[in-house]
Amino acid sequence: MSRLFVVVNVLGKMVLIFGLTMLIPLGLALWFNDDARFAFEESILITTGCGLLMWLATRRYKRELQTRDGFLLVVLVWSVLPAFAMLPLLFYLPDLNLSKAYFEAASGLTATGGTVLSGLDAMPPSINLWRGELVWLGGMGLIVLAVAILPLLGVGGRQLLNAEIPGPMKENKLTPRIAETAKGLWTIYASLTLVCVVAYRWAGMDWFDAVMHAFTTLGLGGFSSHDASYGYWDSPLIESVAILFMLIAGINFATHFLVWRAKSLIPYRHDSELGWYVIILLFSCIGLASYLWFADVYTDPLTAFRYAAFNIVSVATTTGYSNTDYSLWPMFVPLWMLFLSGFCTSSGSTGGGIKMIRARILYQQVYREMITIMHPSAVIPAKVGRSVVANRIILAVLGFLFIYAASIVLMTLALTFSGLDVITGFSAAVACINNLGPGLGEIGPATTYASLTDFQVWICSFAMLLGRLEFFTVLVIFTPAFWRK
Repeated sequence: MSRLFVVVNVLGKMVLIFGLTMLIPLGLALWFNDDARFAFEESILITTGCGLLMWLATRRYKRELQTRDGFLLVVLVWSVLPAFAMLPLLFYLPDLNLSKAYFEAASGLTATGGTVLSGLDAMPPSINLWRGELVWLGGMGLIVLAVAILPLLGVGGRQLLNAEIPGPMKENKLTPRIAETAKGLWTIYASLTLVCVVAYRWAGMDWFDAVMHAFTTLGLGGFSSHDASYGYWDSPLIESVAILFMLIAGINFATHFLVWRAKSLIPYRHDSELGWYVIILLFSCIGLASYLWFADVYTDPLTAFRYAAFNIVSVATTTGYSNTDYSLWPMFVPLWMLFLSGFCTSSGSTGGGIKMIRARILYQQVYREMITIMHPSAVIPAKVGRSVVANRIILAVLGFLFIYAASIVLMTLALTFSGLDVITGFSAAVACINNLGPGLGEIGPATTYASLTDFQVWICSFAMLLGRLEFFTVLVIFTPAFWRK
């Protein structure tokens, strides 16, 4: 029980800090004198009050977090914070029930980008900014942000970072101290966001839309302040800016950090995921654009490439923007896009899916098995770049793939059992687990998740949490061994 109190103590501090992030949309509400001001005032009082209460009630329980404490804290943070993040939506939108408000908030914090809201163009700017801010905070990870400041609160950060961040960043300390690593990553993240804001403004957005969409572009979340998403502007220049920064956000931020620290582009060349990431996206854009042109969906090849490139990059990087209803394209194209969302982004990026590094390891293992069948005595090491992949890592990746595939199957079965058609159920499972957002059928890019029942919405919310925390972080706390002393 004392372990739980230690975790609740830290959680209280994080809830308190999270409540202060609502001051940004509150300030905007005061500036524009919009109707959502009271919603943020009440939400700040409740959130900071609850955080302060949790902190003070457990203030006697202070010690360095152990590994299991880190896993428990991460799961609690990502499941509890949406309950506070949804408060402004609940207070301002009386027709929005608790299930869908939690879904909207969880979708933002997990950088999924699926929405149950419509009429976004008429929403108060503060509400839309809050949605965008949730994506931005969740994109890099609230845990990383907390690690950067938790030393001030007397809590170690290595356990938190290991529980939250996927891929190679677990193994490599980019700086001697973990807090410095977190600060460095957030410095890169914030700097790229600022550059993206300026680029969007230069391309034709107003300042508010530039900030809102820079938040959701770097966070790869896909929330927009317009129902038509990027179709609202119908601007190739704005879409080009979005493509550029979605591509940047899909690269490992550890690599960006090393480039910044070394003042050289050489770390990009050594990134084992980057080459495959670019090649797969490039060939997908060219190939599917050609397919759309030959299928007479677009009569002009440049127009076909414009729409194909924007939507493919958006879906493959698990952002979720759209500039047209791609569910009306020949079914092969959106299915290929969904397939890309499962693995295209790099580990350590703000994207979802199994990540490119795991896809490469799986490919290497398949190749090894084929060679072994023909030459049983051959010793074929699995390599990623110049590094040999240890068998324990291969086994871990295979285990991850099994959980990933099983989760999609189980979520699809649950959603279709509850009444959804197969296309909608399958695409919802894939979109939520990959933290993509829009799917196909009833939840396509031209629609929302609003038509889903509360039961279906809770399934999707759980799927988003599983995908964001990469399954094992969540599932491990349900094992009896986790709770034994």
